[in-house]
Amino acid sequence: MIRPVTRQTLADQVAERLVEAIVLGEVPSGSAISENEVAVRFGVSRGPAREAIFRLESKGLVTRAVHVGAQVVDLTIEDLCSLFEMREALEGMACRLAASRIDGEALRRLEATLEQHAVQPEVASGKSYYQPGGDRDFHFGIAAASGNARLIRTLSSDIYDVMRVYRYRSALTPGRAVAALEEHKAIVESLRARDPARAEDAMRAHIRASWENTRHTFKERP
Repeated sequence: MIRPVTRQTLADQVAERLVEAIVLGEVPSGSAISENEVAVRFGVSRGPAREAIFRLESKGLVTRAVHVGAQVVDLTIEDLCSLFEMREALEGMACRLAASRIDGEALRRLEATLEQHAVQPEVASGKSYYQPGGDRDFHFGIAAASGNARLIRTLSSDIYDVMRVYRYRSALTPGRAVAALEEHKAIVESLRARDPARAEDAMRAHIRASWENTRHTFKERP
């Protein structure tokens, strides 16, 4: 039996908007976050607000501590290093697999995504590089093209949203947005060439560059 398509619940919508607010820094890392605050911010009752916070906790974007309550994640440099090491290995493998498995339609979508990014004033000026979540995100599209369900689940469930926060911050460094776009283009070229080794190398190089930029940014922050 085919199940009907269901609409997003109110909690779904609040969770999505709260994720974007955290990624963009509108809700700062390390700040306390409460049901009442979320309810007021998004004009909903405390029930959907509570559920949205629980969902972000499962994504690793919110943590809880005794006597402190819920807080937006604020990673240490050691945590970040571990995440980037994991990300380089997993996304490198995803890109290698995608080079062999991606179909023409998925490749065209990635190309169209980069074309849309390139005309964003913030990217063109080198000011920032913001990517919406889900299938509109370049990295998510490559993970999906890998065809490996477990790899996709690990990337999208365990580290994807947390890494989006730090990817966006990294891209705020002058010149990094333009460099990241060029690195993305090199990745797509390797996918178009159906060259698994080149694709993995291109993705790993991109993530290492992102890590170096993030590491320097982290050291310079107050």
